[in-house]
Amino acid sequence: MAAAAALAERARPLSSPNPGVGAIIVKDGVVVGRGWTQPGGRPHAEAMALEDAGEAANGATAYVTLEPCAHQSPRGPSCASLLAASGIARLVYGIEDPDPRTAGAGIAMLKDRGVDCVQVESDAVRESLAGHLMQLSEGRSHVTLKLAMSLDGCIAMANGESQWITGETARAHTHRERARADAILVGGETLRSDNPRLNVRLGGLENRSPRKLVLTRGNASEGWEAVKSPEAIRDLADARYLFIEGGAGAASAFLEADLVDRLLIYRAPILIGGGRAGVSDFGLGSLQSAHGRWRPESCLTLGEDRLEIYTRTR
Repeated sequence: MAAAAALAERARPLSSPNPGVGAIIVKDGVVVGRGWTQPGGRPHAEAMALEDAGEAANGATAYVTLEPCAHQSPRGPSCASLLAASGIARLVYGIEDPDPRTAGAGIAMLKDRGVDCVQVESDAVRESLAGHLMQLSEGRSHVTLKLAMSLDGCIAMANGESQWITGETARAHTHRERARADAILVGGETLRSDNPRLNVRLGGLENRSPRKLVLTRGNASEGWEAVKSPEAIRDLADARYLFIEGGAGAASAFLEADLVDRLLIYRAPILIGGGRAGVSDFGLGSLQSAHGRWRPESCLTLGEDRLEIYTRTR
């Protein structure tokens, strides 16, 4: 399932408006087919994997990150019907699709056709579908907040100088994270003072530059979309993944609204002293209430810098 989730990564975010799904078909211990959701949402991962496997799919096991869809579409047949027609003997899937058009119907269809269906929980699968699950459960984007700071928690000098806190390797990783997002947001002050490009400047990924949003009560500049408040992200169309990249004000506003699901803290081995803090007050009532909110997920060394990744516990 982790391998299927890794394939799903290739679909993000180009598969919109459909979720990025990964599928692997195995027969006699050998992988005979692989697939992931294609740009624009079609073909689905299962259809790609079945095409790759051909007749070898008959009697095989399919591993799919998300329950195969059950609804017929003008754009193609349901994945459950395709899998059943292929003659697969077994389906291993990660998550039952909360989309009401499927929501268990895909599994029921396959079981009716004699396919053995088994659900296997996987953190990698759940992470790969975080945006899809968040949209259907909460009606909003899955939000990642990125902070690049010094060891003493500063994102800039007292005079505002901030280029660059971290090194080239860490900045390249940030571009990789941008490429995984549907939209990217900064605060109004960051836009006015830095005029950031916020595009993806990694070779081969330039076409994955996300929509540019600014948190402001006023009108947005040309090429930008205004978001009036953190809660307004519920109105963003086709934005499963939102990446917040700039400004202590924007960071604090989303933290206060409890709309941050993932933290990326890029920490440079420098001390600034008296600089601008990465986060301002966001309304914690007590020190005790600060505990238990964030679960450490992983750490990476990026050149001289260190990336710490945390997930919000809910």
